[in-house]
Amino acid sequence: MSGIIGRKIGMTNFFEQNGKHIPCTIIQAGPCVILQIKNIERDGYNSIQLGFEDKIKKKTSKPLFGHFKKVSVSPKKKLAEFKCKIPNNFKIGQYVDVNIFTEGDLVDITSVSKGKGFQGVVKRHGFSGVGQSSHGQHNRLRSPGSIGAGSDPSRVFKGMLMGGRMGGRNVTIHNLRLLKIDIEKNLLLVKGSISGYNSGYVLIRK
Repeated sequence: MSGIIGRKIGMTNFFEQNGKHIPCTIIQAGPCVILQIKNIERDGYNSIQLGFEDKIKKKTSKPLFGHFKKVSVSPKKKLAEFKCKIPNNFKIGQYVDVNIFTEGDLVDITSVSKGKGFQGVVKRHGFSGVGQSSHGQHNRLRSPGSIGAGSDPSRVFKGMLMGGRMGGRNVTIHNLRLLKIDIEKNLLLVKGSISGYNSGYVLIRK
């Protein structure tokens, strides 16, 4: 199994045996239940669909409720697929927890970043602003400056860095080290920070 669904709890401190201080993130990882097993012969690729956290029946759509009922599992809030080389080793209804990881593993974590709304180029792209703050400067300190020539090409090129909505997108941070695993509580301590609000869903992949 290559991954699991979890929920970000927050950040804390971790001290190694030599006294080194490391900031880390606490993640509630699983337990997740296997809802569907896909293979190359039937679906064209190998993967396993997991479900995480129970959901109220009346808040579940009929097609999705039928999907859960087919495998005799209660409705789940979060569904996700993970690649699996040998899916035949798993069974529908089987639970997956933090035992698939070991301390010291490197993982990739995907989460939705915090939404910032409409932001200018200084905050969104790290522009320094144009012009000086003196010598008659008016209100152009945080302006993007020129966005293209007027006569030729007489348009703004696609991909120009400009102001716009910031955040609220899937962000994957690679090669984060697992500092500690609490098997009884299904908790993972991951070195460093990850994107998103506390209590937000995360996907943890080996």
